Amino acid sequence: MRSGVPVRVLLAVGAAASVLGGCASSASGPVLPPATYVASKEQPGEEYVIGPLDQLNVFVWRNPELSAKVQVRPDGRITTPLINDMPAVGKTPSVLAADMKQALGQYVKDPIVSVIVENFSGTYSQQVRVIGATEKPASIPYRANMTLLDAMIAVGGLNQYAAGNKAKLVRHDRKTGEQQEYKLQIADLLKKGDSSANVSLQPGDVIIIPESMF
Repeated sequence: MRSGVPVRVLLAVGAAASVLGGCASSASGPVLPPATYVASKEQPGEEYVIGPLDQLNVFVWRNPELSAKVQVRPDGRITTPLINDMPAVGKTPSVLAADMKQALGQYVKDPIVSVIVENFSGTYSQQVRVIGATEKPASIPYRANMTLLDAMIAVGGLNQYAAGNKAKLVRHDRKTGEQQEYKLQIADLLKKGDSSANVSLQPGDVIIIPESMF
């Protein structure tokens, strides 16, 4: 009879812990699915949108005097031979090339124009920003199939004061217009090699890494 009491107590405690554990997991918020270290199949990203300070190569076929390498000004415009203050920010290279073709059509018959982005910064909506307790907080141009590991390598990892497992990812849902937060386990990813902590990123993501209180 004495041995039955501890057993019942243990079972009750175990059941209570199970219930509490379930409540904790459901209250922790949405969870991002893990990403592979190397994408099994590379997919193209969204078509690039030109941003301020991007370096562009504007090529006009058979008209080298009209071709130019330019940097998008902070006001979002570029200037090339015969064209002053052409808006560039917010356009894809193909759209900008079409606009350049139309503008040059006043001076050249049926110009063939191509625009190549050589060095890119991207708009904020196409950058991944990493702030807080990292070696070098930065805005990183998003590339196709980018993961949390890629972003952390780009900023030099966590600094000595970082609370990596208390980091969070802030993401804007373009469909609903709402902002969603996800917990990240960056310390487990970088220090323990926990592949389940590596998640896929999206353009516009913001990674916030707090400092440890200890």
